[in-house]
Order: sequence, then structure tokens, then C-alpha cells
Amino acid sequence: MHAPRSDDPPSTPSVAVIGGGPTGLMAAETLRAAGLRVDLYDAKGSVGRKFLIAGKGGMNLTHSDPFDVFVARYGDRQEGVTAWLRGFDADALRDWARGLGVETFVGTSGRVFPSDLKAAPLLRGWVRRLREQGVCFHVHHRWSGWTDDGYLRFATPDGEVTVSAAATVLAMGGGSWPELGSDGAWVDTLRTKDVAIAPLQPSNCGFDIAWSEHLATRFAGEPLKPVIAHWQDADGIARQRQGECVVTTTGIEGSLVYALSPMLRGAIARDGHATLVLDLLPGRDEQDLARRLARSRGSRSLSEHLRREAGVSGVRAALLYEVLDKAALADPVRIARTLKRFPFRLLRPRPIAEAISSAGGVALAALDDRLMLRALPGVFAAGEMLDWEAPTGGYLLTACFASGRHAARGVIDWLAQRNA
Repeated sequence: MHAPRSDDPPSTPSVAVIGGGPTGLMAAETLRAAGLRVDLYDAKGSVGRKFLIAGKGGMNLTHSDPFDVFVARYGDRQEGVTAWLRGFDADALRDWARGLGVETFVGTSGRVFPSDLKAAPLLRGWVRRLREQGVCFHVHHRWSGWTDDGYLRFATPDGEVTVSAAATVLAMGGGSWPELGSDGAWVDTLRTKDVAIAPLQPSNCGFDIAWSEHLATRFAGEPLKPVIAHWQDADGIARQRQGECVVTTTGIEGSLVYALSPMLRGAIARDGHATLVLDLLPGRDEQDLARRLARSRGSRSLSEHLRREAGVSGVRAALLYEVLDKAALADPVRIARTLKRFPFRLLRPRPIAEAISSAGGVALAALDDRLMLRALPGVFAAGEMLDWEAPTGGYLLTACFASGRHAARGVIDWLAQRNA
């Protein structure tokens, strides 16, 4: 069992934070600022691994949307997530980063980035500050539940270690990118304690399509941008969103697809497939396209006719051949309609291990307003291991930070009540 550190009074409660991603680190920072002893445990050899990888192409920290627009990004979990964000919103996150010497800027899409676009300097500065503040880090400690008498159990290279904690914050992530630590191994452990958990599912993910071998081998990696998605929401109201996506060997992915993944995943679960309708030629009029394509092509091939009259070539032309038969390819009206409402038939989401994030996890109803598990007093949970999801663009990360802080504030309040 770990002995208490000598730099804190023996009477100071010790809190265990399990998980060294942004959620756990923010919880540790908040707890330590309140004067509590904090031990942070992570199964890997270093903390923040997923945070670093996610920031490799440009660290998207948060988003500049107004608060009411921002919280709408959380779908049917908006009410629960809003409570976290009221205590730590996008502006607070930017101020926090500034406190670490990291300035941020708003990109053209409204996304917020560190001035150097990198995650590593922010993480290094954060961990260094946490160590200086007295947070004790324990790496290569994989949590495996509790002993019969309530001690936390950790598997380490030196064997099992048991730990006593006045309270615990679980911040172990969801099920995506398991090689970085978010492997969902905690699910069975919590279920044995009667904690309600929704099955983990891929979110912000690509989807499979039954491409022909020709398209899969010749056009994988080809971008489709810009395109506009068209769909009807739960109330039957027509919606649309412009964005970008990429054809892959197995199907389609990209930011636009990720943003719609909850709806698409739900349609597949309900109907066995989903249809993603994209306008492949935004800004082009359908009737004008049909008129141009109706012109005589003489000795030109159809591919050359499409290129000259409609500017359609490469992957867009290949997509037409995927869904239209010979008779339809001879009909200018059908071609124009298909280009403006192209039906991508999605068969299944890509595996959760490939997804940027995951949906499912600890049911929000299994937690009180402080994010304490109703079935396990003194045990709090936060971050991606809870049953909510958000699109990329900084929304996911901001809510992870906010929930870590919210859970830590819950620990502080709970311990104060116990000691009153």
C-alpha cells in the first residue's frame, strides 16, 4: 500500500484520480488547488497520450461558438453537459491555457488552437506545474477494481498494489484508441458493482460502403470537398450542413461524416443501413447541369462529356458509375439529380478501436449532480467514460476538461459534508 506523502498534514484527505488524460489532469489540478492530497494513476508509462496524438495535426482545443450554440452540439445529452460547461466553458479553457503560457487563436472555421498548433508544450507545462503543486503521479498502474475491504487495486510491473483513498475520480476514457489507454476495460468492473452502463460504440468515425474493387483501389484517399449533407431531423425538419469527407478503401470518413455519426449510427441500428445524401456540386444548379449534360457529346466518351459540361471527373465521376446503370447514365436528368443528391449507402460504422471517440458508457442517471456514482458513494466519474458524445471541433475536449473539474468540485463538496 502506498504510504502518505510527508509534505501534507496526515489529516489531509487523499484522493485517487485514475486516468491521466485531460479529464483526470483537470480533476487533479482542481483537487490539489483545494488543498487535498492527490495521487494520479495511469496504466501507461506517461500521461496524456491520446491528447498528444489528437493534437498531432494541429491541437484543436475548443470552439468559439456562442454558449447556446456550443451546448447544442451535445445532442440529447445537452442538459447534463451544460451543467459542466457552466463551470468551465470555452472562454475559461482559453484563460486556463493562457495561465500555462499558451496563447490561443480562432481559426477561420471558428475552432480555437494554441498559437503554435501543438499539444506537447501545453501538456509538458501542465504536468510540470501539477508536479510542482504536489500531485503525485503513478504510471504503469492499471486499475483492476477494489478489494473486499474497499481498497483500490492496481496491477503494476512489480505486482499488485492496493491503495486507500478518501474519494476516487474515475477518468479512464471510453473505448477508442485502446493502444493509447482508452480500452474500456473498466466496463465489466463497474457493472459488477451495479453501475448502469450503455454499450460503448464508435463515435466520430467512418462508415463502411460496399465499393466496387475499382473505386476502392483507384480512389481511396480522394477528398470530396466541399459537399453538403442533407437530412431530416427527428422532427422531420430538413437540415443541411457543408463540410468535407474522404473516400476510403472501406467506405467514407471525414469531419462532416463524424459530425453526423450519431444519427447515421442510429439509422443503421434501426434499419440495418443508413443513407447519407450529399450534394457533390454545391453552388451548381441541378437544372443547369441537366441542360448542359443534354448537349450532344458526339464522339466524346461519357467521362469526357461529364468533365467538359459539368466539371465532373475523378472520384465524382467514379461515384456515378457506382450507383447508376447504363440506362441512367444516358439520362442527363438522372445524372444531375444524382450529383446533387448522391446516396451513400452506409452498412456499418468502422470498429470502435479506429474511432476518434466513443459513445455509451456510464449512464448519466447513474450519477448524481456532482458526478458521484449513486451505487458507490465516494466514487466519481468524468470524461469520455460517461454516456455522452460530441463532434470534433473542440466540443469533445472542452467537455472532458469541464467534467473533470465538475467531478473534482463534487469530491470537494462531498468530503466537506462528511467532515462537517
